Amino acid sequence: MTTVAVRGEAVREVDPELAEFTVVVSARDRDRDATLARLRERSEAFRQFLERFGEAVEKRETSGLHVYPESSGKRGERITAYHGSVSTTVTVRDFAALGELMLAVAGQEQTEVRGPFWSVRPDSPVHREARRAAVRDAIARAREYAEALGSELVELVELADPGLSRAEGIQTFAGGYGGGMMKSQSTPELQLDPRRQRISAAVEARFTMTAPAL
Repeated sequence: MTTVAVRGEAVREVDPELAEFTVVVSARDRDRDATLARLRERSEAFRQFLERFGEAVEKRETSGLHVYPESSGKRGERITAYHGSVSTTVTVRDFAALGELMLAVAGQEQTEVRGPFWSVRPDSPVHREARRAAVRDAIARAREYAEALGSELVELVELADPGLSRAEGIQTFAGGYGGGMMKSQSTPELQLDPRRQRISAAVEARFTMTAPAL
């Protein structure tokens, strides 16, 4: 028997399912306790603001807390002020509310917004469909090679994620990226266009085939 080894691949472009953005709330004051109190107040106001969007927000996660003194370069270690910031990563499932949410947050005092970054859920059916399409592609390639040699496929010897073959698992890639926070009546509307995601899958396969008719 002769062996043929192939790599099956599949690419799908799909709409994103989630949008993620990062919010950094900051505070600065000459007094350390005042800085911390202001930072706590703004951070709590932001948390309460997110509650108003209910199930549109899938989750929020604190990704960083940074508090440090600022020193004067002219007088050694003389502290001139204290600076603090809290970073929060927000994941949104309802894109209809995304623009309003990001604009409202960006309009707050000492607040920075970065994003959005689009993605597909790790357990989305599109990943499974891409993997199955990659297997079908591997079979089709092997059959084409066999037919070109006047042979026929006999049986599957090995099916593996790329790099795991005895002779790189199936991989998927997603492209991509002050006071209380109350909604202002003058907050402009912002329409965001979700970026379609490119989902890729690959698989390596080995088949036996009848002897080539050379």
